[in-house]
Amino acid sequence: MLTIAIQKSGRLNENSLELLNECGIKFKHSRNSLKQTAKNFPLELLNLRNSDIPFYVSNGVADIGIIGENSLLEHNHPLTTIKKLGFGKCKLSLAVPKEVDYNSIKFFDGKKIATSYPNSLNKFLIENNIVAKIHEISGSVEIAPSIGLADGVCDLVESGSTLFMNGLKEVEVLFNSQAVLIANNNLTSEKQGILNKLLFRIEATLNAKNNKYVVLNLPNENLEKISKLLPGINSPTIIPLKKIGWSALHSVISEIDFWNSIEQLKALGAEGILVMPIEKMIS
Repeated sequence: MLTIAIQKSGRLNENSLELLNECGIKFKHSRNSLKQTAKNFPLELLNLRNSDIPFYVSNGVADIGIIGENSLLEHNHPLTTIKKLGFGKCKLSLAVPKEVDYNSIKFFDGKKIATSYPNSLNKFLIENNIVAKIHEISGSVEIAPSIGLADGVCDLVESGSTLFMNGLKEVEVLFNSQAVLIANNNLTSEKQGILNKLLFRIEATLNAKNNKYVVLNLPNENLEKISKLLPGINSPTIIPLKKIGWSALHSVISEIDFWNSIEQLKALGAEGILVMPIEKMIS
């Protein structure tokens, strides 16, 4: 049995449960249970406070866990990151009041900065030769400048709407973060085997999310050019149409690459373009 720890509440909870569900893993108990056992996979799930996850994993109470990179970097936990999961994306950024005429990082020299990430901020300031006073705050960091506690803040930014509502603007990015799968460094061979099976399912699920199945009709004279735009995993599938001089092309391509090539496809005469989601994609 492999034990995984996830946030019991917060921005990563729902995405973590959704990922496990998409991997075909079903649990016996409700989502509100602190401890759940899978019906169809040797996996036990622990719903924990975010700050407790690295401790439980490093001490072997949980074998693996899902947590934000920002938490790992802040506390420098001795854990192995085995997979970036693509959700929970955010930035740790510095922000100042909108009215401030900000020109460079030198603005923060001698200033006061409020943050819940003092270690990450201190490292960034040292790397940039900035001497500033750090005020550690556990929550509501954004209000610090408006109440005179600090000249700026260092906090997680997703959409930027919270900064905007509090009269702040983002000026520096310390690092980008997303949810990652972490593991204890001393897994038994049996647990490593279960983890490998789980990783196989996760890879198939994430690959499917990042790619689309594309079907289109095209004039044969532009077959080679369009095939280069939509190369697929090995090569696209080409099927002759009843219409003379035309074929149907089937391919798998990343969604980003598709949108970057759509104008070229249309210019080359592609028609009836269908873009469909993929449920699972096994390399």
